[in-house]
Amino acid sequence: MPRRETPFIPDQYYHFYNRGNNRGKVFFERDNYLYFLKGLVKYLLPYVEIIAYCLMPTHYHILLRIKTSEVLKTSEVSNAMMKFIVSYTKAINKRFSRVGALFQGQFHGEPIKNYQHLLALCIYIHANPVKDGLVFLPEEWEYSNYLEWMELRNGKLVDKEFIVENFGSKEEYQKQVMAYIKTRDLPDDVRNYLSELEK
Repeated sequence: MPRRETPFIPDQYYHFYNRGNNRGKVFFERDNYLYFLKGLVKYLLPYVEIIAYCLMPTHYHILLRIKTSEVLKTSEVSNAMMKFIVSYTKAINKRFSRVGALFQGQFHGEPIKNYQHLLALCIYIHANPVKDGLVFLPEEWEYSNYLEWMELRNGKLVDKEFIVENFGSKEEYQKQVMAYIKTRDLPDDVRNYLSELEK
């Protein structure tokens, strides 16, 4: 697997994502989702702050900020993510007596382009289960931190200051998520970015 050339810069935001090999499933049962989240805490949380995440049956989205308290090299974040994904893949392969790659190549770690992109991506990530027809409301999907954003569940993978600083309140954020679900309206640059991601 080639080395990642994109540097992960402290205090910058990134979108980590990947899908299943051949667009197949990467989560097969509830325990898989929970195991993935435990791995996220173990391997990535020392280096990053989680803003928004959503785990879907065939893919995942993680919006994060690289911590400023560490002088990080690209290799440290990449290596942590690689160990995390290898650990998860081994567990799934053992559980389901399968072999080979689970994910479609190396994970993607794209820098967030601008402030508008950052806020729109939060909304897109949390609305993903509704957009894909898995649930009617985002709070019905257990495997995202929308529940933490809405203060319906306690969890480590959330930055509550981010919510207040950028959306004002959970109620305002909820309004924006529901508006997107109704209209599917996103800024053009974000729509173009997501259309490339979904190819």
